[in-house]
Amino acid sequence: MMEIHNALGLNYEVSDPDYYRKVLIKMYWDDSETPNVLAPIGDFFCLVSVKPSEEKQFGGAAAFNCYLTMPFNKRARIEIENQNDEAYIQYFYIDYELYPEPLPSDTLYFHAHWRRENPTNGWAPSAIQTNSLETQVKNLDGKGNYVILETEGAGHYIGCNHSVWHAQGTWWGEGDDMIFIDDDTWPPSMHGTGGEDYFSQGWGMQKNAYPFCGTIIHEDDVPNTQISYRWHLADPVRFSKRIKVTLESGHANHLRDDWSTTAYWYQTLPGPKLDILPVEKRLPRRPQVEPIPDPSEDEIALLSAEQKAKLVEHRERYDAFVKDRNEWLQRRAEDSKQRALNNVRICEDIRQRFLNSLKE
Repeated sequence: MMEIHNALGLNYEVSDPDYYRKVLIKMYWDDSETPNVLAPIGDFFCLVSVKPSEEKQFGGAAAFNCYLTMPFNKRARIEIENQNDEAYIQYFYIDYELYPEPLPSDTLYFHAHWRRENPTNGWAPSAIQTNSLETQVKNLDGKGNYVILETEGAGHYIGCNHSVWHAQGTWWGEGDDMIFIDDDTWPPSMHGTGGEDYFSQGWGMQKNAYPFCGTIIHEDDVPNTQISYRWHLADPVRFSKRIKVTLESGHANHLRDDWSTTAYWYQTLPGPKLDILPVEKRLPRRPQVEPIPDPSEDEIALLSAEQKAKLVEHRERYDAFVKDRNEWLQRRAEDSKQRALNNVRICEDIRQRFLNSLKE
C-alpha cells in the first residue's frame, strides 16, 4: 500500500501489479459442475498494458469487454474469484436474451482456458540461436509441442492469446503451429510454418493490432516480452470428435521460455474438466530492480525530535486509515453478497414475467 496523489489530496491505495493473474474468472453453463471458462481475469480479456498513462505497465486500471456469444439453456453462472491477499472491487454489466423455446440439442457452448509452461521443454542450451544450423531437427509427431488446447467433443476453435517471456537471448519464434483434428495422427490437418506466421505476422512481429490478429505487447517495447492474439472468427477450426492445438517453442521445441496462453472455443457439453495453476505459479515475470533501503534504526536514532515525531504521526495516520478501510471493505463485501443474491431474484422475476407475457 502506498500514498498517492489524487484530485482530493493524498490518500493510500493498494498497488498490486499482479492482480490480473491473482483474480480468476469462471463461467458455468447448464448442469456443468466444473467451470467451462477458467482463466486469470487479465489473460481472459487479453490485457496486460492499459490506458496510455500506464502503457506497457502490469496491473493498471482498465475496462474489460467481451462480445462473444455465450448460449445456455437452463442456467448460467459467472464468478470472479479473488485469490489475492488484497481486496478486489469489480463493477460489471451483463446483457442476455431470453427465448421462449429451449436451444437445439446440438448447441455449442463457449469455453476458455488458460495454460502455462514455465519453462517450455526446450532441448537446446541458450548458445544455440534460433534459425542456426544446429536447430534443424525433425519433429514428426508434435508430442513435445506446447499445447494451447486439447479437448474432446464436437465444436470449433476460435482463437487464442499468447504470452512469451523469452530468456535465451535469441528470438522466440519459428516454431510450427500444428492442429490435430479428430482422428489425426501424422501429419496434422493444419501444419503452419512458424509462430509468427500463425499470428499473421512474418519476418518478426510487427507493432499492429487488427480485428483478427496482432500484437498486444511488442518485444521492442518491453524487453524479452511478446504478447500476441489470433482470432479464427471468420475461419473457425471445426472438429467432430476432438482437437489438439499446439505450437512448437522454437525449431522442434529447442527453446526454454515462459509461455502462457488463453484458448477460446465452442463445443458440446459436457466439456473438459479444466484446472489452473496456483497463484504463485501464475505470476508474470518482470524486470526486478533492487530497492533503495529505508533508513536503518541507527540512522533513525540520529534524527531530530521533530523528524521522529513525524515518523510517529505517519504510522498513526496509516494505522487509522487501514483500520477504517478494512471496516469499509467488510461492509462492502457483505453488501455485495446481498446484491448478488438480489440479482438472482431479479433475473428469476424477469424470466417469469417474460414467460407470462407469452401466454397473453
